[in-house]
Amino acid sequence: MQKEFLGLRTAIYKVPDIEKAKQWYTEAFHTVPYFDMPFYVGFNIAGYELGLQPGESNEIKSENVEMYWGVNNVEDSYNRLLSLGATAHHPPQNVGEDIIVATVKDSWNNIIGIIYNPAFKAE
Repeated sequence: MQKEFLGLRTAIYKVPDIEKAKQWYTEAFHTVPYFDMPFYVGFNIAGYELGLQPGESNEIKSENVEMYWGVNNVEDSYNRLLSLGATAHHPPQNVGEDIIVATVKDSWNNIIGIIYNPAFKAE
């Protein structure tokens, strides 16, 4: 049977200043956009897409969905994102079986999750 769902493809963050956000995400993720237009900026993060779209500065952002970007060292990545101007949301914590997670908020109040999970391998 063919799989219907092929895995996560794109995480989109809405930002009121797409140029400023593009600069911040370029530095935060150590990569340049592969798609760069006024209506959308797309980054390839290890085969997954991080997208930026223009949004209102007063837009209410829900905290009921979190996406986590895989990293090798959550503590180091968490501290580096804070040093770039992100604010603490949930500090690094071990959630069992050597899985460590943390979240920060960017300057536009988007939650950025980071995770170290030695047991999970993307297909």
